Amino acid sequence: MRVSARARIVGWMLAVVGLALSVSIFATWTFLLTALDSRVHDELKNEVAKLRGYADNNRTVTNVENLLFDYLAINSPDRHETFFSIVDGRPHKVTAVPPPVRLDTDDALVARLATATRSYNGSVESAGGTVRYAVIPVRVTADPRPAHFVVAIFYDVHREEIVEAVQVLGLSALAAMALAGAAGWFVAGRVLAPVRLVSQTAEQISDSSDLTRRLDVPGDDDVAALAGTFNHMLDRLERAFLVQRHFLDDAGHELRTPITVIRGHLELMGDDPADRAETLALVTDELERMNRIVDDLLTLAKAEQPGFLAVDMVELADLTVSVVAKARALGERRWRVDEVAEARVPADRQRLTQALMQLVANAVRHTKDGDLIAVGSAVRDGRTDLWVRDSGPGVAPADRERIFGRFVRGAARSHDGAGLGLAIVKSIAEAHGGRVQVTEAPGGGACFVISIPLWEVR
Repeated sequence: MRVSARARIVGWMLAVVGLALSVSIFATWTFLLTALDSRVHDELKNEVAKLRGYADNNRTVTNVENLLFDYLAINSPDRHETFFSIVDGRPHKVTAVPPPVRLDTDDALVARLATATRSYNGSVESAGGTVRYAVIPVRVTADPRPAHFVVAIFYDVHREEIVEAVQVLGLSALAAMALAGAAGWFVAGRVLAPVRLVSQTAEQISDSSDLTRRLDVPGDDDVAALAGTFNHMLDRLERAFLVQRHFLDDAGHELRTPITVIRGHLELMGDDPADRAETLALVTDELERMNRIVDDLLTLAKAEQPGFLAVDMVELADLTVSVVAKARALGERRWRVDEVAEARVPADRQRLTQALMQLVANAVRHTKDGDLIAVGSAVRDGRTDLWVRDSGPGVAPADRERIFGRFVRGAARSHDGAGLGLAIVKSIAEAHGGRVQVTEAPGGGACFVISIPLWEVR
């Protein structure tokens, strides 16, 4: 049987509250009973002392009946108490306040009390429950008759009041637990609502594969933080699925043509050795192009994932000069270093080299022997600029944003490539938190500039 978190929270809360209230009620019950015992004992002791003091102050009285009668007249019992006197073994007088039960009519009790030779405390069961009493022998010198004064406290009546008070306390505790349970159920529902929303959203996403849904949980508590973490996870999942979809779409789009070409030529290939050699050369060229496309697609896919960059401190001057040195093998051009920045920046040297070499290769494809290709680097206005410019035909203003898309080729700079090189440059720039753009170079041609934030310069 599945129990919800809401029910478990409220159940544990009620269990803890119930245990605390039970301990509190038991402690109150024990304390009140102990206090009652102490109060009864002190009351009996006090009445004995009061009678002795009264007798000491009235030594001139010669009749024991008169002594006890006068004392009963001036001393009234407290609530649930009664006083009565015994003279010569028989009940004498009782207080005017009616007691819960008349004890002086119990002949056996009166006879037992009349035999007391010293003061003592005791208890007896009556129709009114347990009665605690104190019997005090009284002697008058001029009157030889034995007399006793009895103080009786109806203990069970007092105890019943405590029982009723504890019962009221218990009922109040049950009512408080019911209110606490209702309030806890409501509060737990409000607190766990975002958690249920997370569960429902995750289930809906699992059923529909819709990764665009997000949680809107206001506040700054732990549950809101959980919702934020869940939204962040969905962002990463959405990006990962988007990258996967783009990779599959791009691969399917670009690899379909060379596969069709290879299949068609293989199907038409005859037995002639020359025909076979020509077909083999064409197939090999298409396979190499497919290999380059796959490598480029993998680079673009990795650019969207964590760990794409291996950041270290990069010497911009060394990076710029080394790119020009490597580029000289790509073609007979007028190679030039425009400017070098004497600075060290945190970046991925290999990825920046890859991006610059892509721009250089692009420039080589769109220039002729003897044309100018220049590479430079500079630190300007809190950013690092790396650029490659050429004296080729340039890029039309309408194409300057479009050419950085995948499989896009500019009209004025068309070539037989896959159209992924500039997309890779854009991905590397964005991975560094920067951007890439193309402008018109001084004197004509194109100037591609990679700008990344200058986080730290040493």
